[in-house]
Amino acid sequence: MADKRDYYEVLGVDKNADEATLKKAYRQLAKKYHPDVNPGDKEAEAKFKEATEAYSILSDPDKRRQYDQFGHAAFENGGGGGAGGFGGFDFSGSDMGDIFGDIFGDLFGGGGSRRRANNGPMKGANLRARVNITFEDAVFGCDKELEITLKDECTTCHGTGAKAGTSPVTCPKCNGEGQIVYTQQSMFGMVRNVQVCPDCHGSGKIIKDKCPDCRGTGYISNRKKIKVSIPAGIDNGQSIRIRDKGEPGTNGGPRGDLLVEVNVGRHPIFQRQDMNIYSTAPITYAQAALGGEVKLNTVDGEMLYEVKPGTQTDTRIRLKGKGVPSLRNKNVRGDHYVTLVVQVPTNLNEEAKEALRKFDEACGNRPAGGTSDGSEKSEKKKKSFMDKLKETFEE
Repeated sequence: MADKRDYYEVLGVDKNADEATLKKAYRQLAKKYHPDVNPGDKEAEAKFKEATEAYSILSDPDKRRQYDQFGHAAFENGGGGGAGGFGGFDFSGSDMGDIFGDIFGDLFGGGGSRRRANNGPMKGANLRARVNITFEDAVFGCDKELEITLKDECTTCHGTGAKAGTSPVTCPKCNGEGQIVYTQQSMFGMVRNVQVCPDCHGSGKIIKDKCPDCRGTGYISNRKKIKVSIPAGIDNGQSIRIRDKGEPGTNGGPRGDLLVEVNVGRHPIFQRQDMNIYSTAPITYAQAALGGEVKLNTVDGEMLYEVKPGTQTDTRIRLKGKGVPSLRNKNVRGDHYVTLVVQVPTNLNEEAKEALRKFDEACGNRPAGGTSDGSEKSEKKKKSFMDKLKETFEE
């Protein structure tokens, strides 16, 4: 017993933890290390046993008092053991059956005993839709109209699903509980597995004579147009929640919500990253060398920007506050970063070529006399070299 870890440490709770906290901590550990989830994992099995032992003691008020006073020594020499125990401990005094029923329900698809009865009020399922918008719509926001199928309460049966003059009856299989409790043998003893009733599907009611208009569903499907307000700054893949536009609730529960996913189209010039926009802009060789005003495209329209003389290609400039608005505050915007690319002229006439030669000479990049002079010097060098070869062989 001396090698055992403190039970509170095993469960990861404080020594003043209440019953609900203990139960929650144990459920998390049991689901994580359950042998059925980790088949063949001896370490996980050991941790599961350790957590189960800790919870079996701390969940029992009398055993917990003994443990708090004497520690593990309180259960030595059979102090807490029993033939029906697990790892030397007797679980008969705790709610382990309910716990294992909850866990087995979660693992194998059934509902746990901790859950409320399925025939209580339940919120309806959420519906999903998608809307396509442009890059500018995402930046500044817009209104879109969607046409979707919504279920409304049947006006004939008023949502009961039963034919006029009749009423739903209590499900005989689950006695109106909406759940079926199965008891099964496992390696831990007898455990309960709670599942939704297959006959009434959790409603607790059976409709013998169905309404001819809704065929027993209690609802009529209609195509409806819904206005969707898309906020400024929304990004691709984000969703907008429209309350109470989903599936109807059951047994008086509220409707679900409509989740509209936004698909933002690509822009031919702009790219977005978070709240910033990126683009490139061409400038002429003369504009780069001499500087001056150039027109730049932004989401707000064209604007003039003063380029500095001697601007190099791939220079990035920042247009502050020309980016995407924040979803929380549309008055707060990111920035727009523009990369300037110097365009090299390709189709030059002779006049333009001559002007560039003179410009190159003025910059000191070309020797005086131009290309023809250089060719003559090159030719002289070639003749001089050939003459020397001839002279060598003639000798």
